[in-house]
Amino acid sequence: MKLSGIKSQIPNTLTLLNLMLGSAAIIHVMTGDLKLAAILVAIAAICDFFDGFVARLLNVKSEMGKELDSLADVVSFGVAPSVFLYTAIKANPDPGMFAGMLDTIAYAALLIGAFSGYRLAKFNLDKRQTDSFLGLPTPANAIFIISVSLLGTEVLSSNSGFIYQVSSNIWFQLLIIPVSCWLLISEIPLFALKFNKGFGFNANRARYIFLLFSMLNIVLFGWAGLPLVIILYIAISLTIKR
Repeated sequence: MKLSGIKSQIPNTLTLLNLMLGSAAIIHVMTGDLKLAAILVAIAAICDFFDGFVARLLNVKSEMGKELDSLADVVSFGVAPSVFLYTAIKANPDPGMFAGMLDTIAYAALLIGAFSGYRLAKFNLDKRQTDSFLGLPTPANAIFIISVSLLGTEVLSSNSGFIYQVSSNIWFQLLIIPVSCWLLISEIPLFALKFNKGFGFNANRARYIFLLFSMLNIVLFGWAGLPLVIILYIAISLTIKR
């Protein structure tokens, strides 16, 4: 293979690594190792960021890479978080009126994987989403769902009993499903984190404000700050003048 051919496959290799990590994460969720599964999804997100970055850097962007990226994202940021939530709902310690039905109801969480696939297909065809997003990106949705699932099952500790009560509440867990599915395919405009127009403050005001408050969230609330970061992302996007 020529050097140019090898160079063109570097981003695809990162994308395939993303896919493999997401697949491994699903396996570890089903075997009960939720913390390792979350770490694998986090590494998959890093690969997802760098495959596009490397493709632009090497000037080897391709339609195949674009389609492959979406296929990997469906697994790592669609199916994997839906399995996390499935597990959290099924193991809920206080099912209330759903006692004896959680094994069946938990399958509703798989809708998140289906809507993630729809969102990614829509994104590939939508020419309006070059510098920003319409609807919640799948990695952001995955961060919210996985962090809430881990907080609700106490895999991640929280210094707030209230955070655990909310995250483990069966009604909250079930409400996540329709809200998440709607956000994924909605027309809500959300800014992208990529600094495409330099690093000047005026052109990237929303990004800098988001990064600053995200760091404060994590410092103040620890792991419990992760779902708040996604809520903050949506809130800041809605306040941007367009």
